[in-house]
Amino acid sequence: MRPHRVVMAVTDDMPIFEAAVPCQVFGVDRPHLADPWYRFSVVPVGDAPVRLSPGFTLAPDPGGWDLDSTDTLVVPACENVHDDPPAELVDVVREAYRRGIRILSICSGAFVLAAAGVLDGRRATTHWLHADELSRRHSAVRVDPSVLYVEDANVITSAGTVAGIDACLHLVRIDHGAAVAAELARRLVTPPHRDGGQVQYHRPASPVVRDDWLPALLDWAGEHLHLPLSTADLAARANVSVRTVERRFGATLGMPPLRWLLQQRVRRAQQFLETSDRPIGWIADTCGFGGAASLRAHFAQMVGVSPTVYRRTFHERTGATRIAS
Repeated sequence: MRPHRVVMAVTDDMPIFEAAVPCQVFGVDRPHLADPWYRFSVVPVGDAPVRLSPGFTLAPDPGGWDLDSTDTLVVPACENVHDDPPAELVDVVREAYRRGIRILSICSGAFVLAAAGVLDGRRATTHWLHADELSRRHSAVRVDPSVLYVEDANVITSAGTVAGIDACLHLVRIDHGAAVAAELARRLVTPPHRDGGQVQYHRPASPVVRDDWLPALLDWAGEHLHLPLSTADLAARANVSVRTVERRFGATLGMPPLRWLLQQRVRRAQQFLETSDRPIGWIADTCGFGGAASLRAHFAQMVGVSPTVYRRTFHERTGATRIAS
């Protein structure tokens, strides 16, 4: 099985952080997680050296562009969202899209995809600070400023800066499974899947005083998914009212507590299906579904296939994927 090839296109004055994230996720060989891992390359656009901000320079790639062997194209953030992106970069994105190559943009990189027409009619996101500008300049794009990333067919757009990590881990989850993505996130010291959206990072109109009981509650609940937890159980654990728990989950995570619990249980079930041959009934009990029928129903609703089909197709698709203990 050949490695999935990820190519990142860079131009002058792109910010280094957004460019560094794909390098760390895709560019570091990790055979202990999946073998083969990705084949990653950074290709400057144009014939002159490319300067990344601040203070980094990349020489032109002597091989130039080879979209024939590219599986995923990554476009990091723009230098300035108010300027037109480089025409040559727009052409590369447009050609990649024409060929059916998967495309990922980070932060304001969505402006490049929009300029190439890739986002017309699609739901997409970018940094919440730039969402209105993206909507104004590209009215055909359905901009959602509330989410950390959006996947629409083979086009993925992510929100500002650190949300690029979330989007890259999402691609790892697609290519190598939830267990591999979770282990990579653990090694990067980041959550495997941040819940909620950009709304939790908007500056409020007036100061909001909040304690830190929610992170501790989420950690506790994640360790006790096998229990039949209710919203009342969560409230009792946090020593707050049920109404406070519901309000805090809605404001911070964008969903009710029981919906969040269901998502965590499905993700835990995915990891067991990928990394073990445990029976469906055991996985259902361990993940807190209360029975195989409940697991099958909720899993199919959220993932789109049954647990059995997911397990079989995952191993057929990933082949040599394994996780170090």
